[in-house]
Amino acid sequence: MNIQAKKFKDLSTQELYELLQLRSEVFVVEQACIYQDVDGKDQKALHVLGTKNNELVAYTRIFAPGDYYEEPSIGRVVVAPSARANGTGRLIMNASLQTIQEHFNTSKVRLSAQTYLQKFYTSLGFEQIGEGYLEDGIPHIEMFRK
Repeated sequence: MNIQAKKFKDLSTQELYELLQLRSEVFVVEQACIYQDVDGKDQKALHVLGTKNNELVAYTRIFAPGDYYEEPSIGRVVVAPSARANGTGRLIMNASLQTIQEHFNTSKVRLSAQTYLQKFYTSLGFEQIGEGYLEDGIPHIEMFRK
């Protein structure tokens, strides 16, 4: 998988279309969750794009320390249905953690995880913080990595 991190202004129109399409395919259609994905936050994020055979198969967005939390945060973690169960999620997350280290010189990261993915994020060094909550009707937990 080829992985690149780009600022919003450096995304091509095609890349922006593909990442919005993938997020919609998974978060809106597959998970049957009606919510405002285009939330006005993409412009300040770093976008981590994972492609295979010129197709976007994995994606995350990263926010700088102070944007939303004291530490950097990762959100909109998504893997295309066709690319699951073969380590793609781990690859995009490891690339995102490396991007945070390179850009912000820290390993501390916060994220809001869908509860069913707790074991996956725990395997990457994250720990649950506090109680679970509903976000857009889907059970979530806040997680932190030191």
